[in-house]
Amino acid sequence: MTRRFDAIIVGAGQAGPPLAGRLTAAGWKVALIERHLFGGTCVNTGCTPTKAMVASARAIHLARRGAEFGFSTGGEVVVDMARVQARAAAISAQSREGVRGWLDGMDGCTVIEGHARFVAPDTLAVGDEHVSAPRIFLDVGGRAVVPPLPGIDTVPFLTNTGILALREVPKHLAVIGGSYIGLEFAQMFRRFGARVTVVEKGPHLVAREDEAVSEAVRGIVEGEGIAVRTGAECITLSPHEDGVAVGVACTEGEPEVVASHVLLAVGRRPNTDDLGLEAAGIETDERGAICVDDGLATTADGVWALGDCNGRGAFTHTAYNDFEIVAANLLDGGDRRVSDRVSGYALYTDPPLGRVGMTLRDARATGRPLLVASRPMSRVGRAAEMGETRGSCRRLSMPKPGASSARRSSASMATRRSTASSTPSTPARPMTCCSGRCRSTRRCRN
Repeated sequence: MTRRFDAIIVGAGQAGPPLAGRLTAAGWKVALIERHLFGGTCVNTGCTPTKAMVASARAIHLARRGAEFGFSTGGEVVVDMARVQARAAAISAQSREGVRGWLDGMDGCTVIEGHARFVAPDTLAVGDEHVSAPRIFLDVGGRAVVPPLPGIDTVPFLTNTGILALREVPKHLAVIGGSYIGLEFAQMFRRFGARVTVVEKGPHLVAREDEAVSEAVRGIVEGEGIAVRTGAECITLSPHEDGVAVGVACTEGEPEVVASHVLLAVGRRPNTDDLGLEAAGIETDERGAICVDDGLATTADGVWALGDCNGRGAFTHTAYNDFEIVAANLLDGGDRRVSDRVSGYALYTDPPLGRVGMTLRDARATGRPLLVASRPMSRVGRAAEMGETRGSCRRLSMPKPGASSARRSSASMATRRSTASSTPSTPARPMTCCSGRCRSTRRCRN
């Protein structure tokens, strides 16, 4: 027997539950299917637990800096990793329960627990049950990539999920991957007391950023005692009496790093390989991401893909924006498009790295006139007061095509003023802030 609905949502991540809310409010009969943890990556193994641990690490770091602020802890700061882990887990559980409670109490929404798989273009099997709808929305998220490194099957390793369960501080944590996930864990575990080495295959950390920004991030983490090994062209793993030997074919430094624990942080892959997509005619790219158009519709009629599984953004806010796009187009007569989205994201190191809009490299590639203004945080009063003078703010401004030279000059003056004071300016939307203390993404506060 097949149960029929107006819409089926697969996955209770950041896009699925709010979409269920909009659809049921419009009078639709909705089924939401979740096979594991409600809330998705963000609530369970991403944003929520990691930022809770970042907060613990920051509190520990500030306590160690007490003398700078005029106080003493009366002794060495002692880290209780089990309590740090328990705090993060409790915050995640609260959020997870909140999502589940919201869905259970939603009129018109039927929650089904189990693994969904297409058996026809409009029908999914969940265990022994079949459910069908003319509109199906996939919000199935992603998981950590486990790369085929030589020796990977001979040693124990952690991903972003496993490391959250650690109840003891590693003696030496080797982080494979020098981007967002890797650097956040590297800094927090260094502050918990571990020796940390970051191994990055490329020549720079956070490779999608401009080289100057990458080097600023490197300086910050190295300043806290984290070893950084870039240019590791051939990374190998092998058992060692002290844990794991990580081979790094770098141009400088020792050829091997011996660590007690290894964290793999080399990217994410969509959870699309076990959905039976071929039964619905849904195409994926070489990474497994579901192919979608500008409105997030897949190659199958009546099926949309939202969040990490569509390869159009791997952040909580982009997943939520996917929901907004789909809901507006279906229910409000809108014509919203993914290509209209202005990219924005943050790396939650301390100080954090935040960016909205283009990198300087991308802006220069347009060939258009470009204005650049920057200011070190050491020259920002609020940063000095808080004892957080590392990093800088940078702002880019591009006059519109066809603007007169007078207008370009005005934009230049406005940009200089807004960097040197709190005067707002309209032209400059993209901004990089390495301190994360600016009050707005449209201008630098100081």
